[in-house]
Amino acid sequence: MKIGLLVGREGTFPQALISEIDKRSAGVTAEYIKLGGVRMAEPCPYDVIIDRISHEVPFYRAYLKSAVLAGAKVINNPFWWNADDKFFNYSLATYMGIAVPKTILLPQKAYKEGVVGESLRNLEYPLDWDGIIEHVGLPAFIKPFDGGGWRGVSRVNTREELMEKYDASGTDCMVLQEFVPFTHYVRSYCIGKKDVCPMPYDPIFQRYLVVDNYLDPEMDARVRRETIQINEALGYDINTVEFAIAGGVPYAIDYMNPAPDADWWSVGSVYFKWMVEKVADLAIETALHGEPTIASHRWNELLNHEIKRPSVSKPAGAD
Repeated sequence: MKIGLLVGREGTFPQALISEIDKRSAGVTAEYIKLGGVRMAEPCPYDVIIDRISHEVPFYRAYLKSAVLAGAKVINNPFWWNADDKFFNYSLATYMGIAVPKTILLPQKAYKEGVVGESLRNLEYPLDWDGIIEHVGLPAFIKPFDGGGWRGVSRVNTREELMEKYDASGTDCMVLQEFVPFTHYVRSYCIGKKDVCPMPYDPIFQRYLVVDNYLDPEMDARVRRETIQINEALGYDINTVEFAIAGGVPYAIDYMNPAPDADWWSVGSVYFKWMVEKVADLAIETALHGEPTIASHRWNELLNHEIKRPSVSKPAGAD
């Protein structure tokens, strides 16, 4: 059985993951995927594909959707990842009873060619900026509604700064979110919807910290529990949830990051080892026992072929 890796710029994580999977001797091997012109409806040579880059390369995303049709198990599901956005996530978590800072979705400042005034007759104009600012408060953060991590995120302290950043946002759809004056901040990694590692994080300098007993036991348990709840609801097998903790409350401020930092130079040796081992566990378990991603979609029932995978016996010593 084969696991394929679709990767971006990170150098240390992919090779370490391949080595970790191969050394397990579980009847599963791993390798980098190589793609050229992809024929439609062609068989996929991989049982599992780990996607680290398709959010930035549309060609990869289109390939992954076709690979799902061929029976591949893709981590993370490219159909849901493509449909997801931060504003939906914030609303979902709120309905689930998880604390989220006050957030407002903003109409785009500019639009692609062909969208004219008549196309926007449902929009309120001018925007009620006074009401928006009164609801969210200042300072606040303005950020793309569909971006992962800290791409395009800006803190705005005044109305003038908000208008400057909004005017510069172009065709990006943005959200404005309440600033949480946190005392603790964690980027909580979740692998396989069950393994969680809340990593202390400095969002100002964007660096991970190794601090013993950073969270008290009660807060640590709550962060882990809510991290799993969020990822079970969204269906992500690899993702992070960022919590800004203030007044004894963990506020979930970002959890659309299905290709989170994993490079040794970024996360450091302690967290890097944990991530490599847990992702290897997930990939091997998915290859041996996971259902194809296709099973999650209704159109699977309409296909005129049956996806078949070779049967695999458990390796010696497996539970």
